[in-house]
Amino acid sequence: MARYTGPKTKIARRFGDPIFGADSAFEKRNYPPGQHGLARKRGKKSEYSVQLAEKQKAKYTYGILEKQFRNLFEKASRHKGITGENLLQLCEARLDNVVYRMGISPTRSGARQLVGHRHVMVNGSLVNIPSYHLNPGDTVSIREKSRSLEVITNNLTSGGSKYEWIEWNSDNYSGRFLNVPLRDQIPENIKEQLIVELYSK
Repeated sequence: MARYTGPKTKIARRFGDPIFGADSAFEKRNYPPGQHGLARKRGKKSEYSVQLAEKQKAKYTYGILEKQFRNLFEKASRHKGITGENLLQLCEARLDNVVYRMGISPTRSGARQLVGHRHVMVNGSLVNIPSYHLNPGDTVSIREKSRSLEVITNNLTSGGSKYEWIEWNSDNYSGRFLNVPLRDQIPENIKEQLIVELYSK
């Protein structure tokens, strides 16, 4: 399964946003990476450069590689509605993202690992594909044999973030993907219109 495994703080510093979650190293040096740091003179970015950076930021945020991301965009453009919003909604409906939103894992990469290692079930069936697309009403649960894993119990007891489109029941280690979130319900700081403009060139 292809995925980005490089330095995450460096990527977050490039975009000036802690896209991988809380990061003490980013807080200490929240300026672009490079030998000269803030002292380096940077010229005005071109329109293409700004659009490309926004696409890269979205890809790294959701842990999606280029080919998958392009396929998601093409799928989003075929749906009714605003293409940029459709794109983010498709990203939010991925199984690894929903596992992360439910608080089962503190990071998307951790959620992807839990799914890949067959700890997660969808509608009662084991699913080990992180990019699996959930539909409204689908139930996501932790496999019974995995419920005692420390990595899972620690995250659930710490209390994950609550979102209007997700329901979680800690008593039976399961939750539901209630509906596709609206744009203002998605907390990610992504300017999706720039991505649409880039792919529309």
